[in-house]
Amino acid sequence: MLTVPPTTKLWFAAAVDLRLGFDGLAGLVRTQLAADPLSGHLFVFTNRSANRVKVQYWGGHGLCLWCQRLEAGRYHFPEATAAGIELTAAQFAMILDGIDLSRVRRFKRFEAPTRA
Repeated sequence: MLTVPPTTKLWFAAAVDLRLGFDGLAGLVRTQLAADPLSGHLFVFTNRSANRVKVQYWGGHGLCLWCQRLEAGRYHFPEATAAGIELTAAQFAMILDGIDLSRVRRFKRFEAPTRA
């Protein structure tokens, strides 16, 4: 399991060809997500059938690639736009645990007022 610090962003791209390796996925990060693969953020990719996931991130000395394949079932990622979407670490953990985010209900919590 990946542990993600709260300052790290997770970017999820629409379904891609998971035969791509380090360089191919880094190219998708640059073109599809318009982000820097060396930024330290996590970039999440899944295949069309949503039974595999790859996460690419900068490990300090080089690119790292974390992969997982389900033996049964599928992941339930939210619909991603062409530019991708941002996930929280909690959302990503729920997806990996098999929870469908579209059916999760979030209750109101306190939020600090934003400065204008």
